[in-house]
Amino acid sequence: MSTPDGTAVGPARPARPSLTGDHHVHSTFSDDAVSAPVENLEAAARAGLRTVRMVDHVRVSTTYVPSFLAVVRGLPPVDGLTVLTGVEAKILDASGAVDAPPEVLAALGRPDGPDRVLLADHQLPGPDGPWSPRTTRERMAAGLAASDVLDLLVTATVRAMHRVGRAQVAHPFSLLPKIGLSEDDVSDEHLDALAAAAVATGTPVEVNEKWRCPGPRARTRWAAAGVELVASTDAHHAGDVGTYRWLGALDA
Repeated sequence: MSTPDGTAVGPARPARPSLTGDHHVHSTFSDDAVSAPVENLEAAARAGLRTVRMVDHVRVSTTYVPSFLAVVRGLPPVDGLTVLTGVEAKILDASGAVDAPPEVLAALGRPDGPDRVLLADHQLPGPDGPWSPRTTRERMAAGLAASDVLDLLVTATVRAMHRVGRAQVAHPFSLLPKIGLSEDDVSDEHLDALAAAAVATGTPVEVNEKWRCPGPRARTRWAAAGVELVASTDAHHAGDVGTYRWLGALDA
C-alpha cells in the first residue's frame, strides 16, 4: 500500500483503536492533575486495561522526570497490565523543536528514560516560536491564511516526529477550534504528510477522549495508511482513566 505520492506504508489498521489501553494519563507530577500514579494504576486495573501510559507535562526547564520515572517504575505489578511511561511537551516552532529537557529526549527508550514524548499542539509552532491561540487568531485577522497556519502545524509535527524518533502524537488538531478552524480545513495532503511521517518513524497517534479528536475523516485515512491509532483519555483524575464515552460510541 502507498500514499498518493508513492510513499510505502504499512497494512491498514482499524479506524477505532483498542479500548483496552489508555495511552495518556496524568498524575500529580503535572500541576493540573489530582491523582497520584498509584491511584491511576489502581484505576487502570479496575477498568480492565491491558496497557496504561503514565505521562506528565514537561518544559525544557523541568527537573522532576527522574523522580517521576522512579515512582512509576516502583509501582506494584498488576497481572495483565503493562505500564508505559512518557512526557508531554509542546512543539515549539516550525523546525520541530520540542519543549522538553534535552537529557530527557536523549534518554527516550533507554532504561533510564521515558518510553516516548507526547507531541502536543497546545500552541501553534510558528517560525519564531510558539504562538498562543490569541496571537494566531490576531495574525489570521491581519491576513495570514488558514492554509499557511495548517502548513506550520503539520510541518512542525512531521519534523518533530523525525527529530525525536520516539514520539506519540497527542490529541491531534485539538488546537484548531481555539483558533477558529476545524478539521474540515485540513487538506488530504496534510493528513497524508502526517501519516507518512507516523508510519516512517513508528509513531502512534492518539484518538483522544477528552478533546474528541481526531475526527472520522482523519482516523479513516490514517488507519488506511497503516498509522497505529491508540486510545487515550488524557485523564487528569483517576476516575477518568480508561473511561471512554465518546470513543466507545464510535464505530469500530
